[in-house]
Amino acid sequence: MASLTASAADNPLIVQWNQRLAALQADPVLADVAAYEKLQAQHAIAAFDKARRSQRETAQYVAERRVEIAETAARAQAARRDAERLDRTRSELLVEASRREAESARREAERLRVQAQIQAEETERLRLAAEAEALARQEAETTLDTVAGQQANRLSAARQRELKLAREEAELVSGAKLPASKFETRGEVFTLGADVFAGNSAKLSSGGAASASALAAYLQANPKARARIDGYGDKQTPGQRRADALRDALTAAGIPRSRLQSAGKGTGTKVRALEVVITH
Repeated sequence: MASLTASAADNPLIVQWNQRLAALQADPVLADVAAYEKLQAQHAIAAFDKARRSQRETAQYVAERRVEIAETAARAQAARRDAERLDRTRSELLVEASRREAESARREAERLRVQAQIQAEETERLRLAAEAEALARQEAETTLDTVAGQQANRLSAARQRELKLAREEAELVSGAKLPASKFETRGEVFTLGADVFAGNSAKLSSGGAASASALAAYLQANPKARARIDGYGDKQTPGQRRADALRDALTAAGIPRSRLQSAGKGTGTKVRALEVVITH
């Protein structure tokens, strides 16, 4: 068994759990059974050792249950192995009894039958206990999944707050409002209408230049983010030219060209001439 870390050695619960697992390994009857359950118990102990304060109670419960499961599974498997050995012995004795006195053979067979029945009843009891432990393990794993989901939600909320602060910072630095955005599977999507261009051209209007300045400040506040600019054209101006115009404005504002990608996406509308998809 792996040596304990300094933190694990100081924790009486971890010491106790590891001693219980070590006792299984030291028992010649139980050492070579329930390997998977023992490994799961070791992982649960390691997870408890590394768990944050808010997760310690759940991690402790799971570790305790996994150690108990390993002990129960080891005894159950050893009992089943003993039962199988007894069954084989009984069969061999029955063959041998055919060469001996019939009455003596019947008495021996009956003795072994009773012993095997007792062993089978004990095995069944242990099997039912193992099933109960498995149900408890499933409930513990469900609890862990719930905790993981809650943690993911907290991380998502923290990221949303971070992006909100980045938006406020960008608007403060640029002196312009960012376009409205929404979060989709492809990323954060900003939609700009046809009014960001002057007339029926690919030249940015004053409002479009302000939006470009705000977007550039937003990208600077998120240095790892990348932007894909999708342009939607009209009869006079292809979508690619519109996308390139915004890309060039962002580049002129200091955003590296390597973080930007532009493409034409067909015909637009008054409310959708550009889409800027930012992946954080």
